Amino acid sequence: MSMFLDEFEQAPGLRYLNHAAVAPWPRRASQAVARFANENVWLGARDYPHWMAMEQRLRERLMRLTNAPSTDDIALVKNTSEALSFVAFGIDWQAGDRIVISDEEFPSNRIVWEALADRGVEVIQVSLKGQDPEADLLAACSPRVRLLAISAVQFASGLRLDLVRLGQGCRERNVLFCIDAIQQLGALPFDVQAYQCDFAMADGHKWMLGPEGLGVFYCRAEVRPQLKLSEYGWHMLEHMGDYTRTEWEPARSARRFECGSPNMLGAAALDASLSLLEEVGMEQVSTLLAERVQWLYEGLAAIPGVQLHSPEDPQRRSGIVSFSIAGVDNADAYHRLKQEQVVCITRGPGVRFSPHFYTPRQVIDETLAIVRQIAER
Repeated sequence: MSMFLDEFEQAPGLRYLNHAAVAPWPRRASQAVARFANENVWLGARDYPHWMAMEQRLRERLMRLTNAPSTDDIALVKNTSEALSFVAFGIDWQAGDRIVISDEEFPSNRIVWEALADRGVEVIQVSLKGQDPEADLLAACSPRVRLLAISAVQFASGLRLDLVRLGQGCRERNVLFCIDAIQQLGALPFDVQAYQCDFAMADGHKWMLGPEGLGVFYCRAEVRPQLKLSEYGWHMLEHMGDYTRTEWEPARSARRFECGSPNMLGAAALDASLSLLEEVGMEQVSTLLAERVQWLYEGLAAIPGVQLHSPEDPQRRSGIVSFSIAGVDNADAYHRLKQEQVVCITRGPGVRFSPHFYTPRQVIDETLAIVRQIAER
């Protein structure tokens, strides 16, 4: 693991625990962007075929990261919200159709479904506070429910759901299954085939350690034709590059969701960042991350006055640890931490820490000492 610490040479004194928001880049991503910029200065797009090969390599990495059957199932999108919108406004809804979500979703995975109200579509929010949240979600999937849309990991608490069980339940009920994977992809292993999901999407700027403005959209081959397209252009055509052709049709692959010119600069950075995750290996990434979450969890639990809001059960944990301090406003705690160069955020009922696989033990120990000081004042 120590060989990868050189990839994250951060400012002296910085304690970065905010990967669930926006992650720092590894050094190789910065170097890839610098190379790409210099090439644009010196050569322009002379070697555009090389850029296309790099973009294809990125699709292959994302295919492996999601365990998609083919790169044809992978679309490169601007962000998670765009991919969710492709699903929400692509399905042929009928008045009276229902969508099931949880009551803890990030706005991206709530507003997009609520925006369908004028089509007569009802959104049902299910509490995840019960002993068996998967059973509660599936119990809400009545015959009128067309789709279950859920975050793999809840952004505020870090609660991780059993996606295999949810996927199987959706198949049994003939319900489409859509996963907002932004808080899991790059942190924990992810497998669209095991989950039997129809759609999954995530941004690159969190656990994948990439830039903002580029994400992934997995769309199962069998359901792709069911999504009505709302964006059209030269890039989404089956015969892309045949500029004199007058007859056209959308690409059979997920490229049908990419209407125009690609974000090659973002692709260069994300391709480099994912190469690091592949070198470490996602099983190792998740093991190292779990160690760091355990250090934080145990350390916070030992501080008088600290209340933890994240799951105690390791099977329910992710890379997120949320807590509050008795008698201390979350905003005040956040500002105190910020003054000590602890990069974190307030979300839901508490302050949210989110380390990654490379986070040094020293950063966690120093942060815990700061939290203890705040709690004792």
